[in-house]
Amino acid sequence: MSDQGLEQARAKMTDAGVDPVAIDVFEHYYRQVESGETGMIPESTIDPVDIAALADADLPDTTDGLAGTVVVKLNGGLGTSMGLEAAKSLLQVREGLTFLDVIARQVLAARKSYGVALPLVFMDSFRTSKDTTAALSAYDLAVDGLPLDFLQNKEPKLLAADLSPVTWEADPDLEWCPPGHGDLYTALRGSGLLDRLIEAGYRRAFVSNSDNLGATPDPRVAEWFARSGAPFAIEAVRRTPSDRKGGHFARRTSDGRLVLRETAQTLDEDKEALADLSRHRFASTNNLWVDLEALRDELERRNGILGLALIKNTKTVDPSDPGSPEVIQIESAMGAAIEVFDGAQLVEVERSRFIPVKTTNDLLVLRSDCYRLTDQHHLEFEDGVSSVPFVDLDPRFYKLVHRFDERFPDGTPSLRGAEELVVHGDWTFGKGVTVRGRVELEDTGRPARVEAGTSLA
Repeated sequence: MSDQGLEQARAKMTDAGVDPVAIDVFEHYYRQVESGETGMIPESTIDPVDIAALADADLPDTTDGLAGTVVVKLNGGLGTSMGLEAAKSLLQVREGLTFLDVIARQVLAARKSYGVALPLVFMDSFRTSKDTTAALSAYDLAVDGLPLDFLQNKEPKLLAADLSPVTWEADPDLEWCPPGHGDLYTALRGSGLLDRLIEAGYRRAFVSNSDNLGATPDPRVAEWFARSGAPFAIEAVRRTPSDRKGGHFARRTSDGRLVLRETAQTLDEDKEALADLSRHRFASTNNLWVDLEALRDELERRNGILGLALIKNTKTVDPSDPGSPEVIQIESAMGAAIEVFDGAQLVEVERSRFIPVKTTNDLLVLRSDCYRLTDQHHLEFEDGVSSVPFVDLDPRFYKLVHRFDERFPDGTPSLRGAEELVVHGDWTFGKGVTVRGRVELEDTGRPARVEAGTSLA
């Protein structure tokens, strides 16, 4: 009943007031799923890539590139995988500040230091917009009458059995999902914000995730992109052991195009190649630079449908209830646009521009003494720290933020001298614990405690 399912889904989206072009984009992907498309990128179809480093670029000391830039933060996530029920960016990360607090202060400091307008705009979801705008009301961020946020689109979750839109009376909100951050381009156009930015004289957008506090508006990167002549670029970093399960860049053998292969697009038999850091050496920061006029022109040429690579996610309609019906969520990644634009480029940047918080493992490091906040609210390594330690906390006890917090009631342990911290089982940490070198705590089979002042080595 897939044709009928598509019509039901289109009607549901229309009734909810979804942008007609977003509905057409949804249909584009629906047809791919219907035809059996998986979105997978086999290892046999790609080659590794080499990337030029920003550090080697000969660039003048200027803020000209930043002057024509707007900062866009992806902020639609609820952090449900970490047990959060509100915008993930409201999570406190350092010194009592949330992601949103730090982002706002980074942008305000950049405006003052570099003498640029630098508008800040958030792409929110229907679940994060209200909380985000309320939290940011304490900051004077408005520029040129531009909005503080715009909404990403939403689409119905589809029953895996017949591709019809699911009904879930227990919580109708769970019938909907975001289309992945590849919706950025559709939402920018459909909201009218893309045209408004161009009319206001802005030439480029710097786009990043709100949970990556390393993604600061940097004049050197902005100048590189402005001088590159590229319509689109992504900042890349060298992969580390923490990135083994994540996506990477490659070059498609059939046409030589750069591609971004996400984990969800990797076949099981190719997972070993995915994890091979010597073969696929570069990961995406999800820090993107986009020429706004080039984006407008490409969207017009393609009737609003960029045709980004499909990501097909199979989940349950209620993520907290594994017994609820199996559904398909149709998604795309904004970084996949690198294969859409002729002349798109990659540039290697320092790891300091990529400090994502996807799990409580990341959160522990971010809250620790490995970092300090500068006067510009940039995250910097503390003296003596050259790289972040590898942290792996037992997900049975630490995956959810409230359970994580319960096990560090007096703050995080010192990790400045740590290389690795692996915790098996249920351990609570007292005040002033220090971790040095490589430490692995074994599961005792019952709740255990690391006493205050303990030095683990």
